Amino acid sequence: MKITSYRGIAAAAALCGICIPRAVMAHGFEGDRFFPPTITTDDPFAVDELSLPTVSVFNNPPASGGTKVREIDLGGELDKEILPGWDLEFSDVFTVLQPKGAMTMDGFQNFDLGSKYELYQNPAHEFIASAGVDWSIGGTGGRSIGADSFSTISPAFFLGKGFGDLPDSVPFLKPFAITTDIAEDFPTEAGDSNALDWGFALEYSLVYLEDNVKDTGLPHPWRDMIPVVEFTATSPENRDGGVTTGTVNPGVLWENRYFQLGAEALIPINSHSGHNVGVIFNVNIFFDDFWPKVFGHPLFDGGTQTAMSEPGGTSAK
Repeated sequence: MKITSYRGIAAAAALCGICIPRAVMAHGFEGDRFFPPTITTDDPFAVDELSLPTVSVFNNPPASGGTKVREIDLGGELDKEILPGWDLEFSDVFTVLQPKGAMTMDGFQNFDLGSKYELYQNPAHEFIASAGVDWSIGGTGGRSIGADSFSTISPAFFLGKGFGDLPDSVPFLKPFAITTDIAEDFPTEAGDSNALDWGFALEYSLVYLEDNVKDTGLPHPWRDMIPVVEFTATSPENRDGGVTTGTVNPGVLWENRYFQLGAEALIPINSHSGHNVGVIFNVNIFFDDFWPKVFGHPLFDGGTQTAMSEPGGTSAK
């Protein structure tokens, strides 16, 4: 999941509602491993998701001779599985900019349309690989908040790996999992820099610990939590695009059957990324459990899972 917003989500949900289900598909599972929807990096699953809202507050570093600008982002994302293992993703962000001592500005960022395809799965080793692409549609956002007039196309690659296959001699390492994404930005404006977007999330699932390793007697709500550290960065590559910027984001995700709550700190990795710690909060709604007749399965049933699986394994979806 990416940091995202509301415009176009209602229309996409209406489109999803025309489907007639044949089989309910689980979200975010590979073998015994549940991979939670992460907040600032994108998970590798092409499934039905609704992230609403995602709220972040942080201070942008001042430009040369400028003042500090507080930024508040209110976003959302809808992902809908179209064929088995292939989805479409709709997202946007409403941004409020509050320059110190100046007038507040607000508006939507450019609308994002994306897609993801699950290439390979190995349930026994809790592994998944996917590829995708994102299109930030130029000119659909507000110029006053800095939305680009040009589009950016970003092909991407995603991996997820759980460590439940580690030896029984190290049982308390088994709840660890890692997801990673990497994307290359290609702006349609020749003067703008190409950039490498990269990040990962390191998770320790207390849910997995209690259900699949050892029931330690940890009470609720603690046994429903997944502590996580995410890292996100952007590295300009040409045309004097500047230096790498990014954040380290420690936090926790809390799960129940119907939704996930998540909160993380946003810690700048260098002075070009900012000088103050921000915060981000997210609600992810598992609407396939709320409305299983409409969500939790492909819009068009292709008959079988399209992602390759290890021989002898079965698809986790």
